[in-house]
Amino acid sequence: MNKKTIRDIDVKGKRVLARMDFNVPLKDGQVTDDTRIRAALPTLNYLLEQDAALILCSHLGRPKGKVVPELRMDPVAARLSELLGRPVNKLDDCVGPEVEAAARAMQPGDVILLENTRFHAEERANDPALAQQLAGLAEIFVNDAFGSAHRAHASTEGVAHHLPAVAGLLMEKELEFLGRATENPEHPYVAILGGAKVSGKINVIENLMKQCDRLLIGGGMANTFFKAMGFEVGDSLVEEDAIATAQSLVDASGGQLVLPVDVVIADRFDNDANTKVVAPNEVSAGWRILDIGPKTVTTFESALGGAQTVVWNGPLGVFEMPTFAKGTFAVAELLAKLDTVTVIGGGDSAAAVRQAGLVDKMTHVSTGGGASLEFLEGKVLPGVAVLMDK
Repeated sequence: MNKKTIRDIDVKGKRVLARMDFNVPLKDGQVTDDTRIRAALPTLNYLLEQDAALILCSHLGRPKGKVVPELRMDPVAARLSELLGRPVNKLDDCVGPEVEAAARAMQPGDVILLENTRFHAEERANDPALAQQLAGLAEIFVNDAFGSAHRAHASTEGVAHHLPAVAGLLMEKELEFLGRATENPEHPYVAILGGAKVSGKINVIENLMKQCDRLLIGGGMANTFFKAMGFEVGDSLVEEDAIATAQSLVDASGGQLVLPVDVVIADRFDNDANTKVVAPNEVSAGWRILDIGPKTVTTFESALGGAQTVVWNGPLGVFEMPTFAKGTFAVAELLAKLDTVTVIGGGDSAAAVRQAGLVDKMTHVSTGGGASLEFLEGKVLPGVAVLMDK
């Protein structure tokens, strides 16, 4: 990684504006999963050890530029205070005279959490005036929000034009492991792609096919490949406008693509539906594919044999329903047993690994779904590009 981090800059006694990814699930005013808050602790603790004063900002949910009381940052501040073991002063806005006064009055070791940045429509518009106001609160900018690095927003990209801007330790870790997997992977390199849609991952597939030795496909996106191969897939989800693309990817793959050899089908989209396991070309009308089958898990196990690098993004079935989560969890178990570099690309695949209790068995579990996908696609992330080079 060729970007400066908090270790490459003098933060002692400085006011630091740190963009975090505190976009966490809430219920009844409580944080229900604090994974992202915990992931930020190494950066926050390092800065506090250096006697910095911390001004933290993040978005939460999709308030669409309006103040939504249920999406205030107060529950995050409460949980963060518990984890840091010190007070976190939550403010009622992220800019304005009161915020500026609070920032000016800070002492080393103080922690302020600004209100949800997306309460301002200017945040998503990357409005220069909002970026400048945020920058005016501090002397240094730290971006530790990998999960938002693919968005050019005022608090992720705009603000970095006005302050010395460096990566936090989580951002550094994300870029190091995803970078290792995409720029200089050890071979054999195997990628596993799931999720519902091919269309959102065509560029990822094309990019991975240039790099990896085998590409295993599962989830709803496999149905579009089956259709391209002339299989009838009943009532399964298929992207009609992506069939030709899927066909060309199959034609170009030279056996590199590994598709499911059996599937779990159901007579309705319901956890309690009737199910059976069939070959992908044996799906009757009225039935739909909702998971990979046991023979596919064995096929994937063979394809993973000897792998030195594995990247996985996207579930292999409708894993929100326990009946159709078996394939996803089985693949998580396969990866947990491998003595290799395993990188889980955020989102639902990260959630599946967490649910299976296998996070500690993986080399790296990304905190950013969309960001890791764009990274695997070979895109430059705006929130990273703008940071100072080493």
